[in-house]
Amino acid sequence: RIRIRLPLTLAILDGLSVGVSGETFIVPLNHVIESLQVTERGVHSVSGAGRVISVRGEYVPVVDLREVFGLAGPERGAAAGVMVILESDGAATALLVDELLGQHQVVIKSRESNYRKVTGISGATIMGDGRVAMILDVPALVKVSRH
Repeated sequence: RIRIRLPLTLAILDGLSVGVSGETFIVPLNHVIESLQVTERGVHSVSGAGRVISVRGEYVPVVDLREVFGLAGPERGAAAGVMVILESDGAATALLVDELLGQHQVVIKSRESNYRKVTGISGATIMGDGRVAMILDVPALVKVSRH
C-alpha cells in the first residue's frame, strides 16, 4: 500500500526571473508592463525623489533592487542593467536589475509563518535547480518608489 498526500490548494504564479548581484528574484508577470535598456543620459536625478527615467513622455521613478535589499556588488550605472517597468494601482515604477533570466511558473511558498515580514518580498519559491528565489511584492516596491 502506498499513500500519497497532495496539498488541497497550490498557489502558482507566472513570473519573470531577474538577476541582481548573483541572486534570483521573481517578479509577478501581472505587474510587468515592459523591459528596456536606457542610457546614462536617460536617467535623471530629481531633488528629493531620487532617480527617474522618461518612458513615452512620462517620468517613472527608478527602484534599484541592489539598494533596496542591500546586496553586495560593484557599483554600476543604469546603462549596465535592464529596467523592468512595473505597474500597481495605476502607478508605474522602473525596477533596475542586472539581467532578465526567463519566464517561469512557480509555486509560492509563504515565508511569514517561518520568518519576519520583509518589505518588498511577498514569498519565496524553489527553482528547478534547487535554489531559492524570493518573490517580489510589487505594490510595496511601488510604494517605496513614491516616498
